[in-house]
Amino acid sequence: MLNSIIPFIRSVYSTDDFIPLHAPVFEGNEHEYVSRAIKSTFVSSVGKYVDQFEKQMEALTGTGKAVATVNGTAALHTALVMAGVRCGDFVITQALTFVATCNALHHMGATPIFVDVSKVSLGLCPIATEAYLDENAHIDGDGQCIHTETGRRIQAIVPMHTFGHPVQLGELDAICEKWNLVLVEDAAESLGSYYEGQHTGTIGEYGAVSFNGNKIVTTGGGGVVLCNQYENGVRAKHLTTTAKKPHPYEFFHDEPGFNYRMPNLNAALGCGQLEKLAEFLESKRRLALCYQDFFEGTEFEFVKEPPYAKSNYWLNAIICPSKDVRDRLLQVTNSASVMTRPVWTLMHRLPAFSSSPRGPLCNSESFESRIVNLPSSPPMD
Repeated sequence: MLNSIIPFIRSVYSTDDFIPLHAPVFEGNEHEYVSRAIKSTFVSSVGKYVDQFEKQMEALTGTGKAVATVNGTAALHTALVMAGVRCGDFVITQALTFVATCNALHHMGATPIFVDVSKVSLGLCPIATEAYLDENAHIDGDGQCIHTETGRRIQAIVPMHTFGHPVQLGELDAICEKWNLVLVEDAAESLGSYYEGQHTGTIGEYGAVSFNGNKIVTTGGGGVVLCNQYENGVRAKHLTTTAKKPHPYEFFHDEPGFNYRMPNLNAALGCGQLEKLAEFLESKRRLALCYQDFFEGTEFEFVKEPPYAKSNYWLNAIICPSKDVRDRLLQVTNSASVMTRPVWTLMHRLPAFSSSPRGPLCNSESFESRIVNLPSSPPMD
């Protein structure tokens, strides 16, 4: 079976050259818009394409307000600040995630609590989350969720939509309501993914999207904070623009803010990319179906979208029968210039987060040793 995977992938992409894991596609108005931005001289944080990009994201996702930022980590950091996370707080998230999820917490002085992922979504498991809270937390007299052993506040839950597959948001939202927690979606990977017909990043109070070069839509580097309430979005925009009060020429900043603004040049690229999103999504779904058919009936399990969701299939993945098979697959494919990758090292194995509290991580550890990501660039016609 291993020997047939490489010819299959090469046939899909019709090339004998190196096949990357995920490369951007520029076939629309990207060049034109970037050129216009350059000619306007507004290439930094002020310009019409930033406003246009935010409005396009609002129309696409249905959020109250979208706030463009310099990258996805900045978007998540801003969302967490808006959610009331403070230095010393705990935040529940998954160990099976990219490190940016936890870096945002670390740099604001908060600590992750790692809970297992679901076999349904590869994202934060509501059953494991509820069990952890029942065993380790209580609501105090002020209505706050408290970690019983340490006395520290648990302020938020941050699920990450792994490879673009939406987590079980309805169940997690109900847990947040019961335990007085704020739901902040790490939707970095899930642009164009829907949970029960609603775009990811909009079920929680806040969401954070990434537009890194390897995402389904790229601005080169960039992110967006999705805010359900318009007024919260206004405040998020204020915070990300150095908290400067509007004035024709005076500089007055009414609180500590962040210089997290997306440059107009990047937004111009993103505007062109968003115009092609529907085509990207259609192409990636066709690719996912090809993979699904190819691996049907084999020892490899293709990761399909959950039954309640429509996924963007950002990164296609298979679950190998064992770590040994995974390691052989990685070696064979990469040696043949077909780029594949294992899933991320679990966060609690990294030095910065090794002392963070955690529940049982059986699913996370199993997936860590067996998942392989396959080439996932949209093969455009």
